[in-house]
Amino acid sequence: MKLQFYAMTLFLGVVLTVHLAMNGMVGAAIGNPRVANALFWCIGAVTAVVVGITGWKPGALSGLGQVNPLLLTAGVAGALLVFAIAKTVPEVGAGPFFVLLLAGQVLSAMVISHFGWFGSPVQTISPMHAVGAVVMVVGVYLTTK
Repeated sequence: MKLQFYAMTLFLGVVLTVHLAMNGMVGAAIGNPRVANALFWCIGAVTAVVVGITGWKPGALSGLGQVNPLLLTAGVAGALLVFAIAKTVPEVGAGPFFVLLLAGQVLSAMVISHFGWFGSPVQTISPMHAVGAVVMVVGVYLTTK
């Protein structure tokens, strides 16, 4: 059963919310969200290297030649995303920000899954999914008013 993965995903949503809100607070406290984000990314890079080293095996990068170089821009996208979040959260508030962020994630994930992009298993958008998306968009409207 996938229950443990659903629970982990829910927990990761909490971690993401707290992490990004903390990043926004640091940016607001020092008056520079760009510097705060750069600091977070440096600390994150050190952490990623430590975690990577613990699982490093000979040939760990041997498949890198098979990776479309465009996919490696995800790191750039991630950094720019967190820069934007560090600026936006203090401006709109954590509640409205994360409701809108979640809506963007759910809607884009539905499209990605529908077409099977990025190796995602295909999950066709059903009428029930569409209704759920509409209910979510209405919920976003209600929670940001």
